[in-house]
Amino acid sequence: MIKVENVSFKYKNNDNKILDNLNFSVHDGEILAIVGQNGSGKSTIGKLIAGIIKLKQGKILIDDLDVKDNSKLIKDKIGIVFQNPENQIIFNNIYDELAFSLKDIPKEEVESRINSALEQVGMLEYKNSDLYTLSLGQKQRIMIAEILVKKPKYIIFDEPTTMIDSKGKEAIYDILQNLKKEGYTIICITNVADEILIADRTLILNNGSIVNEIEKKDLIEEACILKKFNIKEPIILEFLNKLKENNITLNIKDFTIDELVTQLKGKIKNEECN
Repeated sequence: MIKVENVSFKYKNNDNKILDNLNFSVHDGEILAIVGQNGSGKSTIGKLIAGIIKLKQGKILIDDLDVKDNSKLIKDKIGIVFQNPENQIIFNNIYDELAFSLKDIPKEEVESRINSALEQVGMLEYKNSDLYTLSLGQKQRIMIAEILVKKPKYIIFDEPTTMIDSKGKEAIYDILQNLKKEGYTIICITNVADEILIADRTLILNNGSIVNEIEKKDLIEEACILKKFNIKEPIILEFLNKLKENNITLNIKDFTIDELVTQLKGKIKNEECN
C-alpha cells in the first residue's frame, strides 16, 4: 500500500504551493486515477511518490517504507511511465534499451525478463527491432516493458496516452487492465476522460488539493462532480445519464462499449417480450 500523509509541495522561487496537505492511500491491486486541470499538481504527485522529486513536507510510505529514508528500496518497488516515450529512449535497439535496465541482473535472467515484459505489452516480435521504426504508441509500449523488466510492485502512468492516437490508446488501456489482473498496483495520472473508466477509484485534484473521490460503481451518479471541476466527462457516462433521464437504467460495471451494447440488447429484448 502507498500512503500519502499531509504532503505539501512548492517549487523553488515560487511561493505558491503546488500541493497542499494531501492525504490519500493507494490500495494493493487497484487502479487509482488522479485527474485535474493542467497545473493542478497531479504530475508532481507522481514524481514525489516515485522519488524523482525530493519530498520536504509530509510523509509518503510505500509498504511502510518512508521515501525520504529508503530511496534505493523504493526505486526497486516502483516505476513511472511518462507521456512522451521519445524523451525516455536511450538506445535505438529495443533489446539494448531493455537490457540497459537490467545491468545489475544475472545474464542468464536478462533474456527471460525481456521476453516476458515484451509479451506483456504485445511487442515480443519486435525484440530485435529499432525504436525509430515504431509508431509513438508502440514506443510507449516499449517504455512500459522497460519498467516491467525491473518487476516493480507499483507503476505510475503519467498521462501515458496524451500523445497517442485512438488505436494506441486502446492498446495501452488493455495493458493497464491486464497488469491489474496480474497483481500490479497502478496510479494513472491523466486528463483523458476515458481513462477514468478503467480505474477503481478516481481522485479529483483542484488547485493542489483533493476535492473529491469517486468509486467506479458511483461514476454514473457522480458524473456531475467531474463537470463541476471542468473534468471532461467520458462519452459513455453522458450516454448512460441521458438514458437514465429517460427512465432507462442499465446495470453497467465495466463501462465498455461491448457491455453497453449487450445491456441495451437485453433491455430491448425484455421490452419486446413484455
